Amino acid sequence: MKIFFMVLFVSLSSFSTYNATDKKEALSELEYVRLADHVSEIKSVLTNNGRYNTKIAFLVDMKIKSGKNRFFVYDLQNNKILDQGLVAHGSGSETGIRGELKFSNTPNSNCTSLGRYSIEKSYTGIFGKAYRLNGLDDSNSNALKRAVVLHQYSAVPYEEQDYYISNSHGCPMVNEMFFKRLEKIIDSSNSKIMLYVYY
Repeated sequence: MKIFFMVLFVSLSSFSTYNATDKKEALSELEYVRLADHVSEIKSVLTNNGRYNTKIAFLVDMKIKSGKNRFFVYDLQNNKILDQGLVAHGSGSETGIRGELKFSNTPNSNCTSLGRYSIEKSYTGIFGKAYRLNGLDDSNSNALKRAVVLHQYSAVPYEEQDYYISNSHGCPMVNEMFFKRLEKIIDSSNSKIMLYVYY
């Protein structure tokens, strides 16, 4: 058992968390474990599929409250977080109990859908530039039909907050400055980037 915890500690210590301003933001041990599990899943999928970017992935941990950084830009080759920011969840995911969310793939539910997405081509909508999301799992297969997209919104704060931020209609909605950094990564990628939303 001691060996297991030593291996876990060493593997977790290889995850570094830097944002664009080089401020270190610590994730809890449980958040690290959840992140590592989902990174492993992404890597196993990418091993057998040449359609996706094998260097960068985006991950969103919906267990982290919305006022804290929970959207992570992850370096798959060097096992570290390159950037992070706030992201809203769908208003339909609210349960009335703070910190507890529900999820749905149903059209008009205004819920966030869990699962893996491929980030598709951009378009210009009511929030400006946005990226269509194609759901790759049964839990998010209606993403295109529901118009669930990655977009920016001025009401999403840039800095972490001690309170909950505004909700979306089911889209991963981020701050405008953070979106610009994501945009550079997405637009410079020669292959599709995978986004994994988990809880």
